[in-house]
Amino acid sequence: MQKANAFVLFFCFLTLNLQAESKGTDTRTFRISKNLSIFNSVFRELDAFYVDTLNYDKMTATAINEMVSRLDPYTVYIPEKETDNLKFMTTGEYGGIGALITKSGKDLYISEPYEGMPAQRNDVRAGDILLEINKKSTANLTVSQVSNLLKGTPNTLVKLKLKRVGITKIIEKEFLREKIQVNPVVYTALVADKVGYVQLSDFTDKSATEMKTAINNLVKNQHIESLVIDIRNNGGGLIDEAVKILGFFVPKGSDVVQTKGKSEFTNRTYKTPTEPVFTDLRIAVLVNRSSASASEIVAGAMQDLDRGIIIGEKTFGKGLVQNIRPIGYGGNLKVTTAKYYIPSGRCIQAIDYAHRNEDGSVGRVPDSLTTEFKTLHGRTVRDGGGIIPDSLTADNRKLNIAYYIFAQNLYFEYANKFVATHPTIAKPSEFELSNEDFDDFVKFLTEKKFTYKSESEKMYAEFLDLARSEGIDKYAAEALKNLEIKIKPDVQRNILDNKADVSELLSLELMKRYYFQKGQVEFSLRKDNDLKLAIRNLTDQALYFKILNINK
Repeated sequence: MQKANAFVLFFCFLTLNLQAESKGTDTRTFRISKNLSIFNSVFRELDAFYVDTLNYDKMTATAINEMVSRLDPYTVYIPEKETDNLKFMTTGEYGGIGALITKSGKDLYISEPYEGMPAQRNDVRAGDILLEINKKSTANLTVSQVSNLLKGTPNTLVKLKLKRVGITKIIEKEFLREKIQVNPVVYTALVADKVGYVQLSDFTDKSATEMKTAINNLVKNQHIESLVIDIRNNGGGLIDEAVKILGFFVPKGSDVVQTKGKSEFTNRTYKTPTEPVFTDLRIAVLVNRSSASASEIVAGAMQDLDRGIIIGEKTFGKGLVQNIRPIGYGGNLKVTTAKYYIPSGRCIQAIDYAHRNEDGSVGRVPDSLTTEFKTLHGRTVRDGGGIIPDSLTADNRKLNIAYYIFAQNLYFEYANKFVATHPTIAKPSEFELSNEDFDDFVKFLTEKKFTYKSESEKMYAEFLDLARSEGIDKYAAEALKNLEIKIKPDVQRNILDNKADVSELLSLELMKRYYFQKGQVEFSLRKDNDLKLAIRNLTDQALYFKILNINK
């Protein structure tokens, strides 16, 4: 550990020196050589004289990871053993069984088999406990280790031993792994008269193709005139895919994003590569605080070019571009190389990682330092902190008991029990959790002796410690005691007070069991206020064009 800390300190020293260097190529080259020479000497001295045996790979990885962590969250070292994860990030492909894994207590569960993939086709179900994988026990393994055991070369055999609620006998499954391609288009539907809906989860290398297919089907089969593109919770991905998708809607050759960095190869202007195919569709893009990177390119370019209206929360504000650089021995460095700028000229990066505070923290760009820009039709937009929607909404849900039930995985556990006694339930468009089922869930929580400590309680405990240290507690004892009583959770009352939120989260878990991911989306859209607003703005053509400042 002492050696690892030495390496961490050295790499931080090296990073700070390289960041501070700006006196020309020759000086920079000398400083790099000097610091690498120091590092090499420290490594050799530790190897020769440190009292214990050194783990070279672990120590070097620790030092590298600490070094890059001082830059920004997106610059990361990817060792050879994690290259499969890198492939999945860029292509959405991996070799495996097509299921997500979770851990609850000591048990490792299948949390979600993907519809139509090997696990689901072979009747591996959400809630199944994984006991063995190819005769290897899962006891004491992590989720990551189990996931790695399930992954493998397509057409290789995987043997599972499972335990299922309601069945005493151990279940054995044997089938072949396959190439798993996760479709980035999660869900498509007709959500109103002539209004289509497409939800895109990420920007991998087939996103544009899948989007085009989905929209074409809606146009051909449903005769849509308007389209809702849902990129909420979409953290981004490949810039090229975002550019291709924009090319479906704006003229060929349109500048939709620029990247600017300190190296010549990072400076580039991205233009839409094809003639648009959906020129007449009215567009609404749904975003939230977790829409980032390539999602913000699509939303920002749509807004800057006045091609569609943006609805939802202010987006994340990630205006940084990463490239993958091979560094030898199978490893890669995902490194931030540039910032991106959307058509109006604005950069929406929200956090300034280059100028840290003395304590190492970083701050968001204050509103007073943002700059105004103009869209194609003269609307005012701003830089420095994400895309501000044309129709700004807010998620008013509070951190209540429904969240704490979720955090303890109790919706998941109850669903395991529920599925064992309910072969079917109503389809997502009709399902309503009955009062009897809700009461049964409350009984289940009671049997589990569910309780929780709220954030208010945690903060109260910290405040009380401070009050005691300052001697205030003896003067305000009664008031403090009354406050403690008021903030202490009353589980039964809080469950009933928040019945709607609890019922919704439980229903979503049940949708996943019977109708998979598509069922969850279909059910959640029934009460989606942002979608309802999008439909109103799209169907009222005068309002739609007024928002975009277009005279029609």
